[in-house]
Amino acid sequence: MKFVDEAKIRVKAGDGGNGCVSFRREKYIPFGGPNGGDGGDGGSVYLRASHDLNTLADFRLQRHFEAQRGENGMGRDRTGRSGEDLDIPVPVGTLVYDADTEELIGDLIEHEQRLKVAQGGFHGLGNTRYKSSTNRAPRQSKPGTPGELRTLRLELKVLADVGLLGLPNAGKSTLISQVSAATPKIADYPFTTLHPHLGVVRVGPLQSFVMADIPGLIAGAADGAGLGMRFLKHLARTRLLLHLVDIAPPDPEHEPLQAVHTITQELQHFSEDLLKKPRWLVINKLDLLPPEARAAACQQLVEALGWTERVFTLSAATGEGTEALIHAVMNYLDEAKQHGTDTPTTG
Repeated sequence: MKFVDEAKIRVKAGDGGNGCVSFRREKYIPFGGPNGGDGGDGGSVYLRASHDLNTLADFRLQRHFEAQRGENGMGRDRTGRSGEDLDIPVPVGTLVYDADTEELIGDLIEHEQRLKVAQGGFHGLGNTRYKSSTNRAPRQSKPGTPGELRTLRLELKVLADVGLLGLPNAGKSTLISQVSAATPKIADYPFTTLHPHLGVVRVGPLQSFVMADIPGLIAGAADGAGLGMRFLKHLARTRLLLHLVDIAPPDPEHEPLQAVHTITQELQHFSEDLLKKPRWLVINKLDLLPPEARAAACQQLVEALGWTERVFTLSAATGEGTEALIHAVMNYLDEAKQHGTDTPTTG
């Protein structure tokens, strides 16, 4: 299914049912009095987060949603049936904005979490309600109020513990396919990843974390070049970033030192908060260098960068070094949870 991370929908809550004007008419009872019942309340519209969805693509096909109207009141003091609420399933991680005001209405980050986005109309009153000592035969009733009508903008930010960063062909898709069951497209040309992929990395029987692979970034991404900048917002919720760099790129323009600087500059341009997240350097594609040259090449890059965070060297293609990386990530996430610092940014 095509990945869609933004959608605009129109929701309409059900109108309240009208009150009824009715009088009791029975043989031998000349003054029966009013017996018009109230209408029913209109159904409200809710968004419900579901793990079964991972895209907003369905909203390309259906954009208008309406809850059920309340029934009108009836004679013999019968109240109209209330309209049923409407539940609209959305992926976990969906932010909901009022499209007209851009106000954030809610953030659905837990499975089965519900958010009311349109209030159903209130029921109208039947003429029984207006009976009094001075008005014994009221012909007055009240109509139901209209249900709320809103245009919503939905924005999906995937929920992952770890996010992968890097230039196109840095090996992000290969890494996530190596350590998880995710199956992203892998090829030797740029932009094979066109939308984020999530993979569950299982480290032990009761230990796992979620890894996100986003499209590769290029210089000028913050100004609209390439694909990845559109998806950088998905990394806002992650706890840790893994910055992949190709140690032996075929293109001299993507030499490792410049590749790291390019990504760092684009992160800074996009969000200072994202730049401040913990970020580990992962030097990939060791298999493309002779064994005797690997250590020196990696050390030279780390020194040139003045890198102070953790550094890992591996080959995602062969699996060499990947086990050490995922165990270190798992330990980091466990320690962060123990110290109460594992809550990701929700913005």
